[in-house]
Amino acid sequence: MENKKSFFGKIFGKKASKIEIKTSNAPRKELTLETPNLKNCPVKTVDEKSSDDWGTKYDGQLAIDVFQTENEIVIKSTIAGVKPEDVDITIDNDMITIKGERKTEEKISKDNYFYQECYWGSFSRSVILPCEIETDKIAAEIKNGVLTVHLPKVNKTKTRKVTVKAVS
Repeated sequence: MENKKSFFGKIFGKKASKIEIKTSNAPRKELTLETPNLKNCPVKTVDEKSSDDWGTKYDGQLAIDVFQTENEIVIKSTIAGVKPEDVDITIDNDMITIKGERKTEEKISKDNYFYQECYWGSFSRSVILPCEIETDKIAAEIKNGVLTVHLPKVNKTKTRKVTVKAVS
């Protein structure tokens, strides 16, 4: 049987490698894995002025926890390094949006980084709320780099006693 180059093999100039997979009770099977030559792969670099091919800058997505207690919905997010004045929280109908910006105070050339995993720049996150909330009682705070937003639930299930009148 002739060993033909696969699609990736044609692109990267590498033949497929065969690996045996053994299972306890099953017969032996062969799996073909592509092992491209990464030295020939073009590496796309992004300069600081343009963030992508379309010229559009995207915000980073904020990681959040959303949970409920008996009386409120609570949103928590780690936003270390963000000042309270750099956070904007808006409520529109049943959706909350948290926007902000993490600013770096140091100007370091990209050539001097060994690793750059921390996100610096604008971020945002919108969440559809699972129930109606009292918008005039929303509270937010940042403590030890954690943003906590308290959204009090509207209490619709109030029990009210109705008296019945006798009409003659």
